[in-house]
Amino acid sequence: MDLFQQQWATYRAVLDHDLMEHQAMSAACGQQLRQCCAEAEAPSLVDLGCGDLALLAPLLRELPLANYTGLDLCAEVLPLAQAALEGAAYPRRWIAGDLLGWACDPGGAAVDVIHSSYAVHHLQDAEKEEWLAGCRRRIAPGGCLIWIDVFREAGESRSDYLAHYGARVGSWSDLSPQQRQAVLGHIQRFDYPAERGAIESMAAAAGWSWQWAWQGRHGAEAMAVLSPV
Repeated sequence: MDLFQQQWATYRAVLDHDLMEHQAMSAACGQQLRQCCAEAEAPSLVDLGCGDLALLAPLLRELPLANYTGLDLCAEVLPLAQAALEGAAYPRRWIAGDLLGWACDPGGAAVDVIHSSYAVHHLQDAEKEEWLAGCRRRIAPGGCLIWIDVFREAGESRSDYLAHYGARVGSWSDLSPQQRQAVLGHIQRFDYPAERGAIESMAAAAGWSWQWAWQGRHGAEAMAVLSPV
């Protein structure tokens, strides 16, 4: 098994055992996406950090989209996502790239719905600010940004967050010790969750209104819906 397969097997184990509340998140996200489609006829949707679409594909197939764009930094997952959405009634496009680059593309077309799940927390705060501003420039009038991620509590430092989340990962008995260590190593190296309150102010400065639409049971996972103002 190569490195990608090992990492993806760990990710799928986290998903399959619902260790990050993907089931509740997907239900809340589905409700929001259906609402977006009811309010905008045949919207265009860009999925930033689409992954393999293991959970979202059944929902996406049902949506009356004009088109769908799936973007992920990991090019290896795009064929999996493409296969999961095969046969959908609208055009699909696949991009191997980073979500900040997409948002800041000066020649990018406007889109109706931007969706990102568990990806933006890999950006530093200054990059999150750029991303929010870039997405605001690219969102169509009346569109929305659906942001699902892990977030820090107001006033919680990154080190305190990592300690709390690390203890939670240590209790994930459905994973092997090697998989738990891989998750811990990943979050310590790459995770920079936004702080609640501060990120809302940052979004407001970029021209967004913010609504918390779903909160997980552990105080980290959450979904925010941002609308242009």
